[in-house]
Amino acid sequence: MTDDTMTSNRSRDRNPFPGLPLHDLAGFTHHWVDAAGIRLHAVEGGRSAGPTVVLLAGFPQTWWAWRKVMPGLAERFRVIAIDLPGQGHSDRPHGAYDTHTVASHVQAALDALDVPTYWLVAHDIGAWVAFSLALMHEERLHGVALLDAGIPGVTLPDSIPTDPERAWKTWHFAFHLVAELPETLLTGREREYVDWFLKAKTLLPDTFDDAEIDHYAAAIATEGGLRASLAYYRDATESARRNHEALGRGNLTVPVLGISSSHGSIPDMAASIGPWAENATRALIPQAGHFIPDEQPEATVDALTAFIDPERVG
Repeated sequence: MTDDTMTSNRSRDRNPFPGLPLHDLAGFTHHWVDAAGIRLHAVEGGRSAGPTVVLLAGFPQTWWAWRKVMPGLAERFRVIAIDLPGQGHSDRPHGAYDTHTVASHVQAALDALDVPTYWLVAHDIGAWVAFSLALMHEERLHGVALLDAGIPGVTLPDSIPTDPERAWKTWHFAFHLVAELPETLLTGREREYVDWFLKAKTLLPDTFDDAEIDHYAAAIATEGGLRASLAYYRDATESARRNHEALGRGNLTVPVLGISSSHGSIPDMAASIGPWAENATRALIPQAGHFIPDEQPEATVDALTAFIDPERVG
């Protein structure tokens, strides 16, 4: 890719949401790139000559979910954190949010950023997208790490448990599917909703401070953010169908690292993914709930660094 092409594909001054505060992270640069007809926000830093590590966050977060992990990874790798469609400072298109469609946008963004091959690391809904992306573009991946997520049509259960001891972890899947009601109840109350998620699903409820909660709530409240966040759940059936279709052609062959936590939602990510991946290994992060990169960033960096062997990619 030529320098002129790269310049046309990147624009550092095209923030589509100027009213939404844009956080800076030392050593990293913001980009907005064309991604198959929409603009995605990417934050890039680290060693340009090192292996590329791509980070995808989940609900209700943005790329900022990786802020504690990115500096440690940047010591050895080129690091790119991407806001998915509907997240943070990326566009919030109307239309499909099934994970194969979203994965196509992510891959287009990486093409625009001149990333031929990479390691993919993803949490929660980001892991939904990462699994589908791996099914679609396995030849571009050196490996994929999935953090505490059930994958639609693969490991995500079809029914919500009614046991109160377990239902609190997954009740929102059904709620988000209901037409119009979530918007009615949540518009203007985004902060209260985000606050519940970030406190209830962490081992220590003070993991997130008020400023962080404000940031994530503002991203959801801004110009279609709530609609887009709900759309991932509302299109989960189509995500499941397309995952099944792709798996009918064969399982994943790239290395897969399943990262679980001591108090997360999925006790053993590797075991849950194992039937659909030929090379799945496990990492368990102690003293953490669902939001592993926020709760135990150093352990997360260690697990990822052990998984990503630079010598394997030259």
